[in-house]
Amino acid sequence: MIEIKRALVSVSDKAGITEICSFLAKNGVEILSTGGTYDALSKVGIPVKKVDEFTGFPEILHGRVKTLHPKIHGGLLGDTTNPDHVKQMESNGIVPITLVIVNLYPFVKTVMKPNVTLEDAIENIDIGGPSMLRSAAKNHKNVVVLTDPKDYESFQAEFTKNKGKVSRETAFQYAAKVFSETASYDSAISTFFNKKLDIKYPDKITLAFNKKQKLRYGENPHQDAAFYEPLFIKSQFEALQGKELSFNNMLDFDAAFHVASLLPKNAVSIVKHLNPCGIAFGETVLESFELARKTDPISAFGGIIGIHGRVEKESAEEMTKNFVEGVIAESFSDEALEIFAKKPNVRLIPIAKFDEALDELDLRSLHHGLLIQNRDYDLITKDKLKIVSKKQPTADDLEGLMFAWNCVKFIKSNAIVYTDQNSTLGIGAGQMSRVDSVELGATKAQKVGLSVVGSYVGSDAFFPFRDGIDAIAKVGAKAIIQPGGSIRDEEVIQAADEHGLIMVFTGMRHFRH
Repeated sequence: MIEIKRALVSVSDKAGITEICSFLAKNGVEILSTGGTYDALSKVGIPVKKVDEFTGFPEILHGRVKTLHPKIHGGLLGDTTNPDHVKQMESNGIVPITLVIVNLYPFVKTVMKPNVTLEDAIENIDIGGPSMLRSAAKNHKNVVVLTDPKDYESFQAEFTKNKGKVSRETAFQYAAKVFSETASYDSAISTFFNKKLDIKYPDKITLAFNKKQKLRYGENPHQDAAFYEPLFIKSQFEALQGKELSFNNMLDFDAAFHVASLLPKNAVSIVKHLNPCGIAFGETVLESFELARKTDPISAFGGIIGIHGRVEKESAEEMTKNFVEGVIAESFSDEALEIFAKKPNVRLIPIAKFDEALDELDLRSLHHGLLIQNRDYDLITKDKLKIVSKKQPTADDLEGLMFAWNCVKFIKSNAIVYTDQNSTLGIGAGQMSRVDSVELGATKAQKVGLSVVGSYVGSDAFFPFRDGIDAIAKVGAKAIIQPGGSIRDEEVIQAADEHGLIMVFTGMRHFRH
């Protein structure tokens, strides 16, 4: 057990600090403190001694140096179970400090402010705080260290139960938390400096995330899972209602959001198992939803709906006619919320900034490693298209082709999508053969009574042989948009011309593994 006789307190986050220090003082614990923390404690009458009085050395360099002193770190690092340490401490006038309550300068909050200067950021890099935390955590068999205000209550409970002592098992748990905190803090600083230098892929990368929530389960019920958000970005994934989210739910919500967010206002995407099963945009959200659902109403059952707009009463009524896992949208009207409330298991997530520019990294884990890339957000414009067929597209054809292209990028490779000018008709996703994707997309459309005659076909990658073009012509499609770049492009273009198809190249591939 560790007996608490002397505490060193220096906090940026002062939540609960007067309460815990009042508790310590009433139980005879000597309190040492600095700067603003000292002022906050002395102001409410808590007995507290300044660190410079304790060390006999003044704060210098505008407070940059105040706790970096042998009497502080000797008191934190001295192992009182080691006779040699005890002897050295006594000969140097060093007394043990058995409790440290420290949290760090708000570096992350500072650098997230608009127009923060490099000088302000640097001044908010804490030096003494991490040093004290690490010293105390290293010596956790003799020192208890608290860095999270949420732990104050449990500490006080154990202190009271054990008459002024805390178990070494508890101290070890607090120490583990400290090392996570200091590692995260250093990671934030490293990330900030790399961003200032425009280094996206440094030789060494440290990623820091805060746990947002425990998830219902992982990809399967026997797997555990949690959702973490990066230090510099607060996730907007806050459900207004519904069952606890699972790993798969989160992935599908994310996919539904990204599909809809990169399409025009009122666009709707319906996602199932990370693949869109319907995408459309119309004059209203209701119209878009009805069009998207028509693509594959069977798969839409139990899907996640992404909406680039506001969900009103009529849309909510239509969406709740069948089972839906969740809806992610810019906002929900009060009337819509009342309707969804009758289906309490449906998750609702509002994302206010659908139109905000997205600058995210795509992280994928693999055996003993991590792959990192920037997300595939690039959208090609009509003026960049290369018309390679004899048959020329009209302005309307170009609109339809662009819609097909902006849909197919979200579909698992090999991906083929049949569309009209504003809604999907048939989707062939995740097939090992591109011809299979062509045939699957057409079959799925025909299965629900949608015609792909005169449709626009988007392909995420080039056609390696003419067989895919022959299959598209067979079902009566009108035009194809694809990256081009195959060694058999001439053969593929010739096939398009033989069938009287429009074909345009984008020069850009959209594989989605």
